[in-house]
Formats: sequence, structure tokens, C-alpha cells
Amino acid sequence: MCHGCKKCFLSQSSLYMHMNIHTSKYKCTECGKCCQNSTILAIHRRSHSQEKPRPYVCTVCDKRFTMKVYLNIHTERHTGGNTYLCNECKKCFTTQNCLRRHMNIHTSKYKCTECGKCCQSNNDLAEHTRSHSGEKPFECTVCSKRFTRSGHLVKHSRIHSGEKPYNCHLCDKAFSQTSDLYSHMRVHTGDKPYTCSLCNKCFTQSSSLQLHKRAVHSNIRPHQCHYCGIMFKKHDGLECHVRIHTGAKPYSCRHCSDRFTWHHQLKTHLLKSHNEGTSLTCHICQKKFSQSGSLKTHLRRHKGVKAYVCSECPKRFYTASDRIHHQSVHSDFKQFCCGKCGKWFTRKYSVMSHFKRCTEQLPFNNS
Repeated sequence: MCHGCKKCFLSQSSLYMHMNIHTSKYKCTECGKCCQNSTILAIHRRSHSQEKPRPYVCTVCDKRFTMKVYLNIHTERHTGGNTYLCNECKKCFTTQNCLRRHMNIHTSKYKCTECGKCCQSNNDLAEHTRSHSGEKPFECTVCSKRFTRSGHLVKHSRIHSGEKPYNCHLCDKAFSQTSDLYSHMRVHTGDKPYTCSLCNKCFTQSSSLQLHKRAVHSNIRPHQCHYCGIMFKKHDGLECHVRIHTGAKPYSCRHCSDRFTWHHQLKTHLLKSHNEGTSLTCHICQKKFSQSGSLKTHLRRHKGVKAYVCSECPKRFYTASDRIHHQSVHSDFKQFCCGKCGKWFTRKYSVMSHFKRCTEQLPFNNS
């Protein structure tokens, strides 16, 4: 165990290598970061130089690597090179060392006494046991936030330092985490690995797929307005809607006393009244817009382009919201409920108009 950070190691040589971080034997002269050995220090220095931080490129998929040995291991996946098979679970590995580490799971060499989970190494077991004990030995020196793993602390510290060591080799955009870089690379490659099982639409990120499923394919609306009964899929949608009833105006102009219900209203006000912000002008009628989406929708009306088609009938629409509003005529699903009498409606405007009449007949109970 390292007495400096309490990290555990399988061998004394691994501990000796790690101790170089505390002794500053291999220290970067640019940012002061300490590395375990000269090789890792040389790789780190690339983040400060003009040299690409990942100079070794796979000729098949353009994935980049910091060391040639990592590239060689990766290319075996494309060439069908030697693989090492686990006889227990038939999982394959690119190196014998990876297979040897994996086998510890089946031999129960590093087994958690709390839950019985088997880990690949003593290091992994030490990190896992912290999930039971609640121990967080790694503390941020800036904000005192604590972490169970040193790697999590390293990632967190980049929030304070602004360090972004992972650069895109195509547009030089920088990121603080490799996962963010890999997600960004899909912008250039066009790769969309996450596919909706219901409509086969593809997405670059899993979070975008989950949002799509909730917004398009799910009828679950757990958030209800206690003023008029309209139901929403997300809580932030309900929060925005309630402003219609309360008259809340959370967006204020920093130049004058005007306040607004919606953010786009504030942007339009800043543009027209204070000449602040980006002005987008229609080249046909010279009308100005503060949002590019509004300009695109406006241009469709000039060109007569109705890009959104109803899935039930041939009717077409300028915007997706118009199509969604129309498609309710083909469905018996009633998503809008009157908050006073409990009557359900298919359309939003129907429950709004009903609610006004209902308030005149029944006293409103806000409890």
C-alpha cells in the first residue's frame, strides 16, 4: 500500500513506479503534473506541444492511440489476430495478460466478503469494497469533494484547472475526458451506434436515444398541472407550463426593468430594444429572428415546404409540433385532464376552454 494516497498494488515494482508521482521524479515542466515513468511523461507532454497527443492511427477505423503497442493490440480486432479465450465463459481477449487478469473472477481469488462479487485484481477489490464502507480517500484540494477512486479525482480536478488533454485530430477541439472525445468524433464520422428498437432511428449518444423514446414512443405522463390537469412527460415541461397560470416571468432584462415568461422572448427583446445578440434576417422579406430554428421554420413557409407528414394520413405540416398536434385526431388516447372535475380530453385547447367554464361552476381546491 502507498502511504501517501492509500492506493494498493499487486507487486512491489508497481508500488515503486507509483511512488514516482509523490517524489516528483517525472514531473512535467509545463503544468507540474507528476507521472509514473518517463514513457507516460513523454505521452503527457504531447498535450502541450504541437504534436498530436495520440499519434498512432488505426488505418481501418481512424481510432488513435498514445502508444504503438496499444495500436497493435487494437488492429488485431480488425485482422482477426490471435485471441485468448476464457474456457469458463468463452469471452475473448487480445492479450494473455488480459485473460490472466480476467480468470481471477472465476477462481474467486479477489472476492468481496460483503456481497460475494469477484474482482480481477486486489486493486479492483479495494476500490469495490469502498462502495460498502462509504470510504472516499481521495479529496479535491480546491473544493474538498471526495471520491472513491483516484481516477475520478483526476477527472474532477480538470473542472478547476481547465485542463483538456484530449484533442480532436480533425478540428483540434479539446476535451477533459476521453469519453467526451469519442462522442465528439461521431460528428466527423457520422457514426450513430444507438438505434431505436421501435422506429430504427439512430443516435450518436445513448442519452439522446432515451430522450427520443420518452418523447416519441411513450404515453406515460406522470407530471400533472394542478391548475388545469394537463399532463407532461418531464417535470421541466410542467414547470414551464405553470407560468401560464401563475404569470411568473423569470427572465429579466439587464438593461431595463422588462421581464419575460420565456427565454426566447428575452432574446428577441435584447435584439430589438438594445441591439444585443445575433440578428438572423430572412433574405426574402427581411424579417429578423433571434433563433436559427425560428428562421428555418419561417423560410419553409415562403418556400411552401411542408416536411412533416402525418403517419396516419397524407396531410403535411411546416413544423413537427403542428404534426403532433394534428395526430391526436387519429388517436383515442386522452392525455389532458381537467383538474377540477376529472374529465379527460384529447386536445390541449379543449381542456383549456373547458377549464375556464368549469371554474365558474365549481370552487377550485388547491390542496
